[in-house]
Amino acid sequence: MEYIKNPMKIEDESFKIIQSIIDEQRENYQFKNEFEEAIIKRCIHTSADFDYLDNLKISEDFQATITKALKNKADIYTDTNMALSGINKSALSKLGISVKCYVSEPKTAEIAKEKGITRSMASVLRMIEEKKDKILVVGNAPTYLFQAMEEIQKGDTSIKAIIGVPVGFVGAAESKDYLSKFDIPHIAALGRKGGSNIAAAIVNAVLYQMVERD
Repeated sequence: MEYIKNPMKIEDESFKIIQSIIDEQRENYQFKNEFEEAIIKRCIHTSADFDYLDNLKISEDFQATITKALKNKADIYTDTNMALSGINKSALSKLGISVKCYVSEPKTAEIAKEKGITRSMASVLRMIEEKKDKILVVGNAPTYLFQAMEEIQKGDTSIKAIIGVPVGFVGAAESKDYLSKFDIPHIAALGRKGGSNIAAAIVNAVLYQMVERD
């Protein structure tokens, strides 16, 4: 059986198919710019879901802010190890950036039990103690996103941008709707859809516009 084996050729073919479907089904659809196009198409490439053409909202200041933060070596914090695993480590290394997830660590579980909160919320409390600039990448837990926004309201200035795409039925849509109106550079996948794979895809789409891929 003949099939494509080269990973970059597979990706290139996928993006060609995505564009052909957009041309066929949404002929009047226009991306705002190349940055947005790269992000949205990578989300579709990851999920085969064309709803991201409409539900992915990118704030006007997101591109400039996240690019500056990454160049200044802001750390990336995420709510799941799945998202952490999906972010391209080679690209991170070229920029000298670390990615962290505290949700599964014993200390996080202890804080959550002591305070009667979720481990995701406890992860945010641990993260806030670290004063270095941060980019938050949320793919699963609305409570992580809500807690982060609460910390910003309390005066935290270390969080520079948020990618908020938690998936699910309890709090997910509400947290992203709140983020979309929140005064911080952000990407929000409105509605119930999202996930750790989408969160990682967005980060990778940003990284691939900043570094040469191996």
